[in-house]
Amino acid sequence: MKIVRRIGASPRERGSATGQTCPDIFELSDGNFAVIGTDRTEALERELPNDAARADYERIVVIDRATLIRAKADIPEA
Repeated sequence: MKIVRRIGASPRERGSATGQTCPDIFELSDGNFAVIGTDRTEALERELPNDAARADYERIVVIDRATLIRAKADIPEA
């Protein structure tokens, strides 16, 4: 599995001073997506709806609204 491309604007394009340590979204060679965000598993796990759960190897990651909105145009329809 490899990173194929960034989805949306780079951190620098979104206003990051360093452009290095900000949320990001990437499309992978297998068609899945990888997200760099802030681990908020402990704070949000108890907030999950009753029909949602996570495995021990999964984390709840938060990205800011601007990152996702800027990525919207690059996300495939299917």
